[in-house]
Amino acid sequence: MSGKRSGVQTRRSTTHDPLHLTLNIERVLGLTARQAIRAEFRFDLDSPLTVCVEFIVEGGPRVLWRIGRDLLQQGLTSMSGLGNMRIWPSNRKERATAWLQLTSHDTAALFELPVPPLATWLEYTYKLVPAGSELTDVDWDIATTALLRDPEPRTD
Repeated sequence: MSGKRSGVQTRRSTTHDPLHLTLNIERVLGLTARQAIRAEFRFDLDSPLTVCVEFIVEGGPRVLWRIGRDLLQQGLTSMSGLGNMRIWPSNRKERATAWLQLTSHDTAALFELPVPPLATWLEYTYKLVPAGSELTDVDWDIATTALLRDPEPRTD
């Protein structure tokens, strides 16, 4: 188990990009075993319905997940998500954390996230793009045309 506590070290990226949040979190491996993980949260104004989260293990692979911003926000205070992505608040009295469970095929991972810095960062993203206005700037004619366009033939 890491000597660092989840969320003790919260830092913004070195470029001070307010759309990027880096948290030290823990992956729960068992009752007493945990692994230190760095999670980089990114909000893209061009894709405001989702938050990209990159999980980085020192000396290991990087894994990228796209999580619905509303789903992530709701999960800080109540159970949220279905299937391969669920998030819910912990009942720990000593500090506010949330559990994030990700499942892919036959593999599952459980992470403990610090709520205060994540909630503050999400609140900032909602100031930039308020809930319900994420699709305001979409040109539906162009989007529909792109969806209905014949895909280019494959040359396999």
